[in-house]
Amino acid sequence: MSNVELIERLYRAVREKDYESFRSVCAPDIEWIQNEGFPNGKSHRGVQAVVTGVFEAFGAEWSTWRFAVEEVLDASRSVIVLGRYEGVHRKTGRSFTSAAAHVYDIEGGRVRRFRQFADTRVIWDAIG
Repeated sequence: MSNVELIERLYRAVREKDYESFRSVCAPDIEWIQNEGFPNGKSHRGVQAVVTGVFEAFGAEWSTWRFAVEEVLDASRSVIVLGRYEGVHRKTGRSFTSAAAHVYDIEGGRVRRFRQFADTRVIWDAIG
């Protein structure tokens, strides 16, 4: 499986909330680095910490939340994904769209590190 196919599999697993498949494409001690200033933004270490601290946390706070992939770039040992976040905040009912980039570092056929870069202002505006 190519690095790009690995990342496509990761996005499919997240979209379908198939966390077993997510585990299978990530290193057990994955480093997940969210943008400073991002809601709940911090670094997480380990697959379960990512599932609980990122995916489940966003599901509780947002009526809808997704990352729409626009372009995938193969950069040898990394994959760069350009796209946008879209969501509706559960309490305020406000929606947003935010440009973003994800950088995945691959080692041994698994995702070792995730780095996020996003426009957080519009997300905070939706939160109120």
